[in-house]
Amino acid sequence: MKKVLVLGATSAIAQATVRLLAARGASLYLVARHSERLEAVAQDARTRGAARVEAEALDLDDFAQHESLVERATAALGGLDGALLAHGVLGDQERAQRSYGETEKVLRTNFLSAVSLLTPLANRFEAQRAGTLVVISSVAGDRGRQSNYVYGASKGALSVFLQGLRNRLAPAGVAVVTVKPGFVDTPMTAAVKKNALFASPEAVARGILRAVDAGQDEVYLPDFWRPIMFLIRSIPERVFKRLKL
Repeated sequence: MKKVLVLGATSAIAQATVRLLAARGASLYLVARHSERLEAVAQDARTRGAARVEAEALDLDDFAQHESLVERATAALGGLDGALLAHGVLGDQERAQRSYGETEKVLRTNFLSAVSLLTPLANRFEAQRAGTLVVISSVAGDRGRQSNYVYGASKGALSVFLQGLRNRLAPAGVAVVTVKPGFVDTPMTAAVKKNALFASPEAVARGILRAVDAGQDEVYLPDFWRPIMFLIRSIPERVFKRLKL
């Protein structure tokens, strides 16, 4: 990926990935909500060797801006051959259980916003018969658990959407990479007690680019989450529903 649109560029995983892309000499169009933090990420990318860096402050829950955003990014970089969707919210499970409005916020940001952005990106890449879409989902989407099933539902829906998109775009030579991190030590998980299962954003970023370079369709990061989630998916529902997870 040499001309890349990065959505949610101030998230910890996106920042770490931007640093690696910049070191490869990529041209970057960075988008995030907070302008000051975004400019700091952009300036860091410039100092690390990015060929070109443009930044735009935008609330990605503003769906009406998505199609024109893709057009602006394409014009600014002289084309696009990659996109990284890294924006999202964890939400509050207990609040979501009490209020549909809270549930809708999580679904809107994590799923519907991604779909709205992927639609023009997929159409553009399909037309040019080239490109790579990298989307951060989560292991939480592999099976609903009482502790975070609203967040899990948003990511599970996203993963299924990406499966279909990959199936559609493969004949056009467009790659769709689903990234499923486990626990990552980021501001989003600041309130969560850390343990040996937590990975750094830098480790996840390296895994993302390895997956892209290797042409992988779906990657669990770190890799040990693949067998863990296989086991969790294999538990019979009659047993699973009694577990405190």
